[in-house]
Amino acid sequence: MSSKPATTIHKTRTAFVLDSLRDRILSGELKAGEPLRQNLIAESLNVSRIPVREAMMQLEAEGLIDFEAHKGARVTPLSVEQAEELFDIRLLIEPDLLARSIPHLSALDLHQSQGFLLQMDAALKEDSIQNWAGLNRQFHLSLYVGANRPRTLELIQNLNLHADRYVRLHLMLDGGVQRAEGEHEALLACCREQRIDDAVERLRHHIRDAKQDVLNMIHANRHG
Repeated sequence: MSSKPATTIHKTRTAFVLDSLRDRILSGELKAGEPLRQNLIAESLNVSRIPVREAMMQLEAEGLIDFEAHKGARVTPLSVEQAEELFDIRLLIEPDLLARSIPHLSALDLHQSQGFLLQMDAALKEDSIQNWAGLNRQFHLSLYVGANRPRTLELIQNLNLHADRYVRLHLMLDGGVQRAEGEHEALLACCREQRIDDAVERLRHHIRDAKQDVLNMIHANRHG
């Protein structure tokens, strides 16, 4: 018999643990600084410690977990410096990519972007911040496909993975999602009408406002 089924099961278990832990960290269920015990996680998810260890190594690469000598793993604390850096990189890359993309966006591309907004509205009505956050990433990426820069898109996807925790923090603010939805509609309208300068400026404001909201919330949590 081939070993492929066992390999597939192993990979599936690692992905299951990875998704579970990532969602619990991003949702705030696992708090910043909270220790993570491999044996307890394995027991709670009914898996061995091997997929747990592999999932935790991936989460360390994503910046969500720290491994400390003689202490083990813990959820990475929220960092003003990291949040600033992540949003500042977005400000450097995404407006330029949007400007390059808009002239080449097809009707199908724009239809798909509108579809993401409709799905986001449905997620909001279901009070599902987790689904809304994922669709938010897909919406932004859908506006950049016209640039035909796959390596830059890959860089943004990796950046968004690291920034997701902070973006979700922003979305938890009172009115944060509703404000973002209005900004998304206006941004998409600019793209449809080929108003590149307006679209770029709206995106810059969108990212800057999210950055400031996140920094304010981190400071408030530290001094609360």
